[in-house]
Amino acid sequence: MTVAPVSPGFSTTFEALRLRERQLGPGQPTLVMDQFSADDFNLVVDDRADVHVSSKDGRFYLGWFPLGRLGTDGEGWKIAVTGTAKVRGYHVSFDTETSADIAAAAVARVLETSRRV
Repeated sequence: MTVAPVSPGFSTTFEALRLRERQLGPGQPTLVMDQFSADDFNLVVDDRADVHVSSKDGRFYLGWFPLGRLGTDGEGWKIAVTGTAKVRGYHVSFDTETSADIAAAAVARVLETSRRV
């Protein structure tokens, strides 16, 4: 009878265990804001310098709160899409230190999936 040797559970290399550098910090919010045109979206900057973008039909909303949204624990970005009578809408939030690149990618995907009805 042959018995298989006991393995350590997993194997890896030193290269795979090396630390990686990640982009940190809020970055450039213009990466997000430059995706909106005046033809399709309304933009409002309020007295706190928070930026609010909404689609002309009112079904898309983006809020940028550089100092954090009032009443939240550091919410910096809010993306919301209104649902229909048959399908619920959704919302996504990121904190103030989330890279604008991440928020821009989320906004780009939402905008890519929209279509006129």
